Amino acid sequence: MKPIYIESIGVLAPGLTGWTHARAVLAGETPYTPAPLAPLKPARLAPDVRRRTTEHIRMAIEVATEATQALGDDARGLASVFASSDSDGAIAHDICLEVSKSDPQVSPTRFHNSVNNASAGYWCMAIGSQAPSTSVAGYDGSFAIGLLEAALQVLTDAPRTLLVAHDAPFPEPLHSVRAFSAIFGAAFVLTAEPGTGTLARLELAVTNPQSETTLENAELEKLRTGNPAARVLPLLQAIAGKRKTQIYLPYLASRALAVHIEPNS
Repeated sequence: MKPIYIESIGVLAPGLTGWTHARAVLAGETPYTPAPLAPLKPARLAPDVRRRTTEHIRMAIEVATEATQALGDDARGLASVFASSDSDGAIAHDICLEVSKSDPQVSPTRFHNSVNNASAGYWCMAIGSQAPSTSVAGYDGSFAIGLLEAALQVLTDAPRTLLVAHDAPFPEPLHSVRAFSAIFGAAFVLTAEPGTGTLARLELAVTNPQSETTLENAELEKLRTGNPAARVLPLLQAIAGKRKTQIYLPYLASRALAVHIEPNS
């Protein structure tokens, strides 16, 4: 594939509060302390809309907002790709409880929050976007699938595309069969050509099975393996440390996505 470029980044997770802070942690300049996040209140969502959303959706809006903040109103022109392994587990849990009753009453709001493209819908409404939006899911390979989908859009129809990856833990009993260690979200504005603020150049290739790239820090590695969206952490670490390298992300059917990274110095 032709290369693509990262123009900006948003990231949010326990102990990684925004790209500026996360960059320092991932570069080894600041210790990683996985403190719980404060309640998410994305400014892009009006208060009455925000009350109807979930933590999973608010995470997606928060990181998308950070990644696009320099664009202002131009953000509404971005095509977007949203990647989530399992959509909104809290809503799925609530609906399962409700439909188990003799007289189930599932509210329209809960139903539309349960679908995989709910976060994309809230984002497009929040910024007034009529640009194309795609939502993808692929178990632990969801981030790699989203990255590849966004890259293909950048190289064909949408030379500047927003990629958002986000996943949040399930309540019990779903947590017992699909355990996430913590909530995590990351967003990127990807472009077809480098610019003055380009952060990194990426080249992608689907390969035969390869071992996933891991992290040396045990707590960060726990976060990486404990949330499908957090599989992006080795990529973020390479950019933070301005280290030219190649990483492998889990993809589909035991294959891997090789990502060659050349950060700007």
